[in-house]
Amino acid sequence: MELLATVPLLIIDDLGMRKVPATAAEDLLEIVMRRYERASTLLTSNRPAEDWGKLLGDSAAVTAMLDRLLHHGHVLKCGPRSWRTRMELPDQEGKR
Repeated sequence: MELLATVPLLIIDDLGMRKVPATAAEDLLEIVMRRYERASTLLTSNRPAEDWGKLLGDSAAVTAMLDRLLHHGHVLKCGPRSWRTRMELPDQEGKR
């Protein structure tokens, strides 16, 4: 927990892609609270933030976590299509 709380940039990638333990919301809130206004956190998810309470099983903890994440944060929405499928693939000669 101490390492996660103090690393300069914590990246949590693909939140919600796998089943999480029952304590996930509390653990994640603890990490975010320790990092709040002290270090940067980048979080990615294909799930809308409105679903995180149900996903993590604790709406109150998720609300508190999002409050801290969004206070000084920036939200980037990439849309429904994957960025991987938007890229034009090179032809056989390597040209795009």
